[in-house]
Amino acid sequence: MDLATLEIFRTVVEAGGVTRAAERLHRVQSNVTTRIRQLEESLGVELFLRDGKRMVLTPAGQTLFDYACRMLRLAEEARHAVLPSRPHGRLRIASMESTAASRLPAMLAAYHQAWPDVQLELVTLPTRQAMEALERFEADCAFVAEPLGNPVLASRPAFEEELVVIARAGHRPIRSAADLETGTLLGFEPGCNYRARLEAWHAAGGGSPPRVLELNSYHAIVACAAAGIGAAIVPRSVLGLYRDLPAISLHSLGEAGRVCTLLAWHPAMASAALEALVQALPPPDAPASNPPLPAAA
Repeated sequence: MDLATLEIFRTVVEAGGVTRAAERLHRVQSNVTTRIRQLEESLGVELFLRDGKRMVLTPAGQTLFDYACRMLRLAEEARHAVLPSRPHGRLRIASMESTAASRLPAMLAAYHQAWPDVQLELVTLPTRQAMEALERFEADCAFVAEPLGNPVLASRPAFEEELVVIARAGHRPIRSAADLETGTLLGFEPGCNYRARLEAWHAAGGGSPPRVLELNSYHAIVACAAAGIGAAIVPRSVLGLYRDLPAISLHSLGEAGRVCTLLAWHPAMASAALEALVQALPPPDAPASNPPLPAAA
């Protein structure tokens, strides 16, 4: 006794006979008749009293009809729960701290207003740790810096960022690592894509291996840069969040500072809630929006 057979049985009852049921189900009459007989044989009871073309439910048939309606209704509810037409349930998002601070608040606020049945969970992680969370299915999606580096994951461009070098106010122009006044770099823990870019940029400048002061927030990084402790690479959008930006100098990286933030996910974790988030992203060809900042020293 499977759901398809129960659907045939219910349709025969509701249609009042095999002929009309076959028309509704787009089946031949002989197939419908055979499935009903197989159902009766499997249960060991007669489900219908047959009087010519009339089919009347027996007491056992009426009992099965009640159960069949309930089972088919529950099966339909289960299908909608697994593949809902409207986004709902939990959506676990991992994100770089810079993206979570500068790009996501307005977007997630609009998402929550449009889809209040979705429970949003946001955790900030460096790119490598966010990718590992995706691979362990501990996150449904993640905002990470390119390149993705995992062919199994699906992705969609989300935001264009401009990375700039920051140092103390009055620092001489920085065109390469050779121009730095100090050998100390400021960054997040290993696994951060922007820290890796900072170290690669420093190595390309031919300087000696840098000291890296690991900090856990952009506020700390900006404050240490303003104090002259070291230099860092940060997204321009993060600096635009400050009402009173500490006294720092900004130095362009040119095309090397252009980086795309991707929304990545494992295809097995696809859901209506995730699809709605993908649809909420800016169009791929939308221009980057970076607040104006003081010119570099």
